[in-house]
Amino acid sequence: MPLRFTLSLIIAAALCGPLHAQTITGTASVIDGDTIDIHGNRIRLQAIDAIESRQRCRLPSGKLWNCGKDSAFALADKIGRSPVSCKVSDVDRYGRYVAVCSQHGEDLNGWLVRNGWAVAYRRYGHDYVRDEEFARKRRAGIWASEFMMPWDWRRK
Repeated sequence: MPLRFTLSLIIAAALCGPLHAQTITGTASVIDGDTIDIHGNRIRLQAIDAIESRQRCRLPSGKLWNCGKDSAFALADKIGRSPVSCKVSDVDRYGRYVAVCSQHGEDLNGWLVRNGWAVAYRRYGHDYVRDEEFARKRRAGIWASEFMMPWDWRRK
């Protein structure tokens, strides 16, 4: 094995080790339905995808509503000013930490999906599929309307 490759592996392992153990805690500001900021650290909520802030959903009556903004507002209302703790597992291509965040022991990623403000992002994990099924059956949040999956909406 070439020395350069071996050194790269050692450096990567050293950099990744502390990252997986890192926890970021503090008062969170909501950026959108699946992204928060704690003390200047941008954090993307792991394995979920929220409706985009500019995205709209169509109610059965035909009326459009700002479901993307409501997703972000729901998260902001939920967390208020109480501290949030995020267990970091990765850094995404935009330099954001990827984490499961909780407050008072409750998984906020799961709360968003279970209440219909985000969907399980199966491309990045299956942790919240049951929560999505629960929300869909209850017609909670976005599931009470017609909407485009956020990843499809971003592609348009």
